[in-house]
Amino acid sequence: MIEFQHVSKQYSPDGVALRDISFTIAKGELVYLAGPSGAGKSTLLKMIAAMERPTSGKVLVNGQDIGALKRAGIPFLRRNLGLIFQEQRLLNDRSVLANVMMPLLVTGSPRAAAEQRARAALDKVGLLDRADAQPLALSGGEQQRVSIARAIVNRPQIILADEPTANLDRASANKVIDALHAFHSVGVTCLISSHDEQILDGAARVIHLERGELMKEAA
Repeated sequence: MIEFQHVSKQYSPDGVALRDISFTIAKGELVYLAGPSGAGKSTLLKMIAAMERPTSGKVLVNGQDIGALKRAGIPFLRRNLGLIFQEQRLLNDRSVLANVMMPLLVTGSPRAAAEQRARAALDKVGLLDRADAQPLALSGGEQQRVSIARAIVNRPQIILADEPTANLDRASANKVIDALHAFHSVGVTCLISSHDEQILDGAARVIHLERGELMKEAA
């Protein structure tokens, strides 16, 4: 589902974000991406979503070379991706339900169908009862779970989560991870970056980055 072939990313002569990274992730796998701040985790995830392009090497998603993807093809790629970032980027001038409906509406889904699927997504993350609330009325953990609902409402094949539990208390972090594991359990491929040792200790597979290099992998 995801393959990196000797991928490097260099922003300047002295600014190497990734250096000769190679790994594969099979369809339906759940993999954690570990490493300290600045290790290159965010850059790696952005490459999968075609937000960054490799300086050298190839990034393949479902067999497609992302580095060779034309601009017109990027929206079609991202329809199969659920993107979750530390900053939830929820729109505070509309309800939780409206935020989750948005990805469906912008791709032309009828409003009634979009609402039905958005309510189902909120139900899956345990927040259906907050559908009519404003984002600012929610806790940080609840806002992150709303962002997960929004990410999966398009029924993506792959979820990319960049430090989804950062700045959350343990109980909220566990609920976020439980929600991601629930989607993995029904066949969604998940790649989650984290520096939370408690979460990583229980992971089946961990890819570890250090200063842009692949250091070790626990499996």
